[in-house]
Amino acid sequence: MATRNPRRFDSFAVSRRQTLAGSAALLAASAWPSRAQAPRRGGRFVVAADSEPRNLNPAIVASNGVFHVASKIVEPLAEAAYGTKDGLAPRLATSWEGAADGLSATFRLRAGVTWHDGKPFSSADVAFSALEVWRKLQNFGRVVFKDLSAVDTPDSATAVFRFAKPTPFQLIRNALPSLTAVVPRHLYEGTDIGANPYNAKPVGTGPFAFAEARPGEYTRLVRNRTYRDAGQPFVDEIIYRVLPDRAAATGALEAGEVHLAAFSQVPLDDLARVGKVPGLQVVTKGYEALTYQLVVEINHRRKELADLRVRRAIAHAIDRDFVVRTVFLGYAQVSDGPVPKNDPQFHAAGLAMPGFDPARANALLDEAGYRRDGRGVRMRLRLLPAPFFGETKAFGAYLRQALGAVGIEAEIVGNDTPGHIKAVYSDHAFDLAVGPPVYRGDPAISTTVLAQGGLPAGVPFTNQGGYRDEAMDALIARAASTLDEATRTELYREFQRKVVADLPFINVAEWGFTSVASRKAHNLDTNPRWPVSNWADVWLEA
Repeated sequence: MATRNPRRFDSFAVSRRQTLAGSAALLAASAWPSRAQAPRRGGRFVVAADSEPRNLNPAIVASNGVFHVASKIVEPLAEAAYGTKDGLAPRLATSWEGAADGLSATFRLRAGVTWHDGKPFSSADVAFSALEVWRKLQNFGRVVFKDLSAVDTPDSATAVFRFAKPTPFQLIRNALPSLTAVVPRHLYEGTDIGANPYNAKPVGTGPFAFAEARPGEYTRLVRNRTYRDAGQPFVDEIIYRVLPDRAAATGALEAGEVHLAAFSQVPLDDLARVGKVPGLQVVTKGYEALTYQLVVEINHRRKELADLRVRRAIAHAIDRDFVVRTVFLGYAQVSDGPVPKNDPQFHAAGLAMPGFDPARANALLDEAGYRRDGRGVRMRLRLLPAPFFGETKAFGAYLRQALGAVGIEAEIVGNDTPGHIKAVYSDHAFDLAVGPPVYRGDPAISTTVLAQGGLPAGVPFTNQGGYRDEAMDALIARAASTLDEATRTELYREFQRKVVADLPFINVAEWGFTSVASRKAHNLDTNPRWPVSNWADVWLEA
């Protein structure tokens, strides 16, 4: 690929500074025009979707693929926001406060809220969701809420979380947007929650209600006419049109068949051209709280990969600068560890990830006893690139070549999204996998779980590679329960140093996304998690 439209990250946002031909047009398109128009009610908002999650319950599966659809239906206690004191805006909770001893947190809830089936929402729903779903079943909630022992409900609008051990309120607060989706107790209690049919057709309190889904075609949401915010939502329907091929998504935008393609569904090398198409524009805002990381996941059950020398050799075989230039066309930056550089509070500076050094990789593999056979092959591995994004698939192809150069023959095994999740996180049928975990503003949320041992099988986007180190687990546990923010920060920096030294997984790059949208659509970047927020204020010009 040619290198075009290079960008770099700057303070949680992708810089709009362009350096090559065509950049001026893209820059002009990267902010919404200031048009003081009154919102228009009505219309069908059509969105390109590149996957179809089978489980649409974000209380169980906290992932952006699920949130992209379900966040319009099922609401959290709070959402990320621009310009507020704690970076949050109320959703089902109106206020939140943690006790100084870390043993409780109190949430005041909205009154008069109803579920889409007409039943009243109350603190009993929050208590049930927290104790029975987030704590027991959710991929990340199992860690964040592991010490939650009870939820008191003194009245229908108050929920008091009780923790058996001190739990930093900073962590709970940071987890609110991603890990506190509330489900209706009356539809889940007494059922097999993981197999409940409402996971595929969720009932929530949000501005849109689930209407129907046709596999391979679309998912349709309809306006919740009893939504608590007067006049919202503005659009009548949201249609997620299934377009797994990115070229098809680009064509649908140019033909006016869809209003939005988020999460860089338009290929990066098409952005300069698409940004010049009349009626379309490219937007980078709205992803500041969604930093993605390109990670090589490792199955430590395989004896070769349990050897640190082999893991370091794999890391030395990867030219991360080349990956940023070619796979991401500069719309990313090289990663130096498990916490991205754009989190100044927690990021540990000066980490020394193994640099690109094929000679050193070959020497380490020789030292470990894995010498080349007559065909020049030292070992054969199964490589499973996540199918979620073009970049993860493209990196998988690069990694196969890079490993081949040092004598590791990698067979790429392709799966659809459900197949990949099952193979990697349930069946452990992989040697190496390419994953895109999301950093969510706190290392305890979706980051330390990549190295924590002893997690239950089948939990997506966690350490399912079987890595286990007692010192690492003790460090993670101590950081998760430390209340002093300065001490907690230093513990997480020590965690980063240990990850780089022991390589339970290998960080390669970190990146944000772009949206391409019709100029007829408004309010498409109104919070730092916009693509996975509720879209109540989106409206369409006629």
